[in-house]
Amino acid sequence: MNLNPGWLLLLLSVSAGVWSVPIDRNGGNQEAKEEVPEESVDTGLYYDRYLREVIEVLETDPHFREKLQTANTEDIKNGRLSKELDLVSHNVRTRLDELKRQEVSRLRMLLKAKLDSTNTQSLQMDHASLLKQFEHLDPHNQNTFEAKDLELLISTATKDLENYDAERHEEFKRYEMLKEHERREYLKGLDQEKREKEEKRLQELKDKHRQHPKVNAPGSVAQLREVWEETDGLDPQEFNPKTFFKLHDTNEDSVLDEQELEALFTKELEKVYDPKNEEDDMMEMEEERLRMREHVMKNVDTNKDRLVSLEEFLKSTEKREFNNPREWETLDTMPVYSEEELQRFEAELRDKEEELKRKAETLRQEQELLKERGKALEAQRREYQQAVLEMSQRQKEQQAPDVQPPAGPNGELQFQPEAPKVEDKEAKAPVEHAAEAPNNMPAEPPQNLPIHT
Repeated sequence: MNLNPGWLLLLLSVSAGVWSVPIDRNGGNQEAKEEVPEESVDTGLYYDRYLREVIEVLETDPHFREKLQTANTEDIKNGRLSKELDLVSHNVRTRLDELKRQEVSRLRMLLKAKLDSTNTQSLQMDHASLLKQFEHLDPHNQNTFEAKDLELLISTATKDLENYDAERHEEFKRYEMLKEHERREYLKGLDQEKREKEEKRLQELKDKHRQHPKVNAPGSVAQLREVWEETDGLDPQEFNPKTFFKLHDTNEDSVLDEQELEALFTKELEKVYDPKNEEDDMMEMEEERLRMREHVMKNVDTNKDRLVSLEEFLKSTEKREFNNPREWETLDTMPVYSEEELQRFEAELRDKEEELKRKAETLRQEQELLKERGKALEAQRREYQQAVLEMSQRQKEQQAPDVQPPAGPNGELQFQPEAPKVEDKEAKAPVEHAAEAPNNMPAEPPQNLPIHT
């Protein structure tokens, strides 16, 4: 299901004051228009997905939706709306319970990853205590979504979104300081001739970036007429603020939210930034867009709800600044940081670099130690293998195996006669010699035979 941005802003409205009275989009007797699915607005919160899923589930309950439509900002902020959670259907409560358990599981994984990255040994991790650092849910009840969870989700989003723009500005400042630091370090590594040549080239790029058409002050009649003519394709002489408002209220909720406002500044930003140009930085373009939106909100959003209603918009066109605004100063004409801030930033970088070097050296030493241990284990393994082989050989030698007679070509056994003994040879010798006597020698007469006369 696509999340209605109006609904998202309504529950987030309490966080950034973004709340508006529900509007009948059918316009009375007018034919109902098919709603076009809107892209979800990125809140930038680390629990953004959990927040959106909770809103999607609550949106399915008719009772809670009806109460929300009749509630005012104070009812939401002071927690009275959260109590209506007890009256939603069982199916909705079950789904909310599951969402909370999933979020708790996700936070536990984040905590474990954080502890692992800092080499913190904690065999007995107290998740309940660690979860207290997350303020958008009740850490004492990790299984069910209760009214307190909705109240904490709203109040935490309020605080976080109020600081979101300031954090974006600080992030951009650090980005710019890092760019300058890298530029200086790069130039230090060049010889004088190359350094002078590179400095000249960089200065030419900077000068080229500044050569852009005049940028109209955001929210001024000149800026809106330009959008009216070039984006909407209408005659600038027929500019009508009310018609302009309705044209750019893309979701037809009778207010211009921050995203709808920022879309109005695209033509002005294109005068200064082109992604094809080397001298144009797209990060700077987004910072410029944020500055423009803040400028309009400051001058037009009189009730500070981070939305511009039709009434507020029409009143802003009656102000002197609308027709005669001050010239808009782009980022390339104003310093983003001071030299002192840059020096502090570079000192932080050096400290982090030294810390990384120490960690790298520690890892190298641990790697060397592991290699030495590996070599020692390999030597022990070889010694054990040699000892086992020697022991096996000795056992084989001690156990005399039965000698089997040799086998013939067909596998039959062949027996060799035993060698005659010396005594037997001597006894048989006279017989053998007698047998070998020549035939012409007379034989001895046999004994005991009768003699004939």
